[in-house]
Order: sequence, then structure tokens, then C-alpha cells
Amino acid sequence: MYWELELILFIFLLITAYIALEANDLLIAVVMLTAFSFLMALLFTTMGAVDVGFTEAVVGAGVTGILLIVAIYQTTYKTED
Repeated sequence: MYWELELILFIFLLITAYIALEANDLLIAVVMLTAFSFLMALLFTTMGAVDVGFTEAVVGAGVTGILLIVAIYQTTYKTED
């Protein structure tokens, strides 16, 4: 029904996943993973699963992002690659 919107969301999902995998800075990777979770929540919502989308937004984009940022600041900031 909303295949144009879903196609755009899939393209942004691929872009955020690629940036998260290729980033040397862990903070950038966490921000991209948070954006990935938010885009997944939007995709779930467009597919009609509003409750799953809301849960993904709260847990995936909210709580997990905050926990990963706190973990980064408690440890080293840059990777050794």
C-alpha cells in the first residue's frame, strides 16, 4: 500500500547499517544503530504493526542507545583498528 515509503525506509536502513559497520568511531556507530532502530520502528508502523513499532522505538532507539553511549563513556572511546 505504501510501497514508496517502505522503499525509501529500506534504502535508509541499508545506508545506516553500512555506516554503522564501517565507522571507526564507536559513538558514530551507536548513533547509526539508534537511527537504524528508529527507521525499523517507522517501517513496522507503515506495515500496520503499530505496537511493535512503538516497542522498537522505545527499546531499540531509546533504552539501548542510552545504555550503549553510557558503556562507551565508561570504557575507551576509539577503536584500535
